[in-house]
Amino acid sequence: METRMFKIYSPADKKVALKVIPGHFVTSHSHINYYVDLTTLQARQNEAEAAARLLARKYENNTVVDTIICLNGCQVIGAYLAQELTHSGIMSLNQHKTIYVTAPEQDINGQMIFRDNSKMMVENKNILILSTSITTGVTVEKAIRSVEYYGGKVKGIASIFSFIEQAHGVEVTSIFEAKDMSGYTSYDEKDCPMCKAKQKIDAIVNGFGYSKM
Repeated sequence: METRMFKIYSPADKKVALKVIPGHFVTSHSHINYYVDLTTLQARQNEAEAAARLLARKYENNTVVDTIICLNGCQVIGAYLAQELTHSGIMSLNQHKTIYVTAPEQDINGQMIFRDNSKMMVENKNILILSTSITTGVTVEKAIRSVEYYGGKVKGIASIFSFIEQAHGVEVTSIFEAKDMSGYTSYDEKDCPMCKAKQKIDAIVNGFGYSKM
């Protein structure tokens, strides 16, 4: 599967690249014809920092951010994004004059929750939701509902790659879009043409990686 991989580089910074594998992949909400591997962007210091720098450009001059909520294990990028926004002089309304970086916990029903000791990072805070990739927007919608339940205000959504332009009425800022991958498509399971053509499933995927079938 990995032999089919190719890279797409950001024209703004060649250190930021998508590793893309064509095939038949299953997420928790859809079937997709490309898997976007963001492993090194999530974990390698120079790549994570470069990605954060590109995302910060959208928010550094006009968005108040108190807390960055990280989905799909992107806390390293989140920490660098907080650093970029802080260095840019962005306003912070919390008492410490800094930016929290945290991630929600998921309960047995898949709902995103914050424990009593961490919900103060959300309540009455201006929230930036950060993800590695967004395909259908279902996970981001859950995050938004969780933020609103705990009394936070979603001020922005940022992602390395996004197939959608907005979620819950909030604009999604991304480095890469579907147009950067010719033919990228997401299907509902019952409408998947790859399944109808009996094309084998290559892997089950999510924001943390893939498991081959």
